[in-house]
Amino acid sequence: MACGLPGPFLPAIIVHMKTGKLLLFLSLMPSAFAQTLANSKEVETVYPAAHDLYIDLHQNPELSSHEAQTASKLAVRLRSLGYEVTEGVGGTGVVAILKNGAGPTVMLRTELDALPVEEKTGLAYASKVHAKDDAGRDVSVMHACGHDLHMASLVGTAAIMAHSKASWHGTLMLIGQPAEETISGAKKMVDDGLFTRFPKPSVGVALHVGNALPAGQVGITPGIYNTNADSLRITIYGRGGHGASPHTAIDPIVIAARTILALQTIASREVKPGEMAVVTVGYIRAGTKNNIIPDEAELGITVRTFKADVRKQILAAITRITKSEALAGGAQKEPLIEHYESTDSVYNDPALAERLRAPLEAALGRQNVITEGPITPSEDYAFFVEQGVPSLYFSLGGADPQKYAEAKAAGTMLPSNHSPDFAPDVDLALRTGIRAEVAVLRNLLNGASQ
Repeated sequence: MACGLPGPFLPAIIVHMKTGKLLLFLSLMPSAFAQTLANSKEVETVYPAAHDLYIDLHQNPELSSHEAQTASKLAVRLRSLGYEVTEGVGGTGVVAILKNGAGPTVMLRTELDALPVEEKTGLAYASKVHAKDDAGRDVSVMHACGHDLHMASLVGTAAIMAHSKASWHGTLMLIGQPAEETISGAKKMVDDGLFTRFPKPSVGVALHVGNALPAGQVGITPGIYNTNADSLRITIYGRGGHGASPHTAIDPIVIAARTILALQTIASREVKPGEMAVVTVGYIRAGTKNNIIPDEAELGITVRTFKADVRKQILAAITRITKSEALAGGAQKEPLIEHYESTDSVYNDPALAERLRAPLEAALGRQNVITEGPITPSEDYAFFVEQGVPSLYFSLGGADPQKYAEAKAAGTMLPSNHSPDFAPDVDLALRTGIRAEVAVLRNLLNGASQ
């Protein structure tokens, strides 16, 4: 449905985007209303191609650091729009530059990668892709985090900006970043000269779709947007043997089980109540057969925090508990604890967030721009912020509005990002994403840099 609009009102007739029915609602005064209609027409012009790209990307997802075809699809489309495109930055990263006279350099970033998840949405265009992960295992692959919608939105936005140069001035820098899901791609792009080989942005912008908001809305979080993230891999060493003779072995699975349970006491019993702390064991791998006690067991852990001191406390507690449980279980070798991925939280420049609220409200309607608190997922856009790029990372509603309302009334939750059932309301979310990105880019490319 067309979004409501702020300001002094006049009646207007709008066509519902899905049903084609005429809707009577209150709109802006003539000049602002004319601009809104123009913006809607721009979005509708690029929408079919953006939607086709979304379907293609959704059906053909690629794992982190292996996004060769995805990056190529993005590069081809941006190059055809007149952008100067460089591929292979930090692995499979894409950088596209469009210069349009004097002015600031503004960066818009999207992610390229998908997840090792088997899709269960039942959609006609659901992914059926399988691939080998970095450990050589055959896994299903799905865009379960919405990066396909982010890319389609960026390309739609890129087309509008390329075809409306009279509406802005400066340099637009579009980034297709690999390996966000392994919180490693942003750093690889920076290390490969992202801000030395190319213009360093005055400002950065990114968005993320999810079911925490209904499609048609966006969320702004001034200050800390999300959490610090730390990924750990723990290998517990035992001594293998026959499952019928456990007294001859040292069972690493039992030690791992005790360790998993003990780790859950960190947030509940060691961290001060009220502080944000998450310790999740995402996988356990051990053994090959039911009657064989293996030599070792492996745990995969993610840690999420807001504060540096809590982060330090939790990581130290994980080490202490893991070593103690191994010792208590009679392990003759100390566990191996590998801290292999990490990123700080993303910080939204408060002044920039407030500046961009106005163009978002003008584009989407005041009631559709929501102020949110920090979220618990993490993401490596923080590496760009740490390079001195003030940014706004905002949320894009993805939930079907009717399903969202029904779930809220029932006190239930819609499928979250990373769920095999995650499926945004593409028609409304993609249109909203394009409109929001164009609005903030034109604002930033028509005023003083931050």
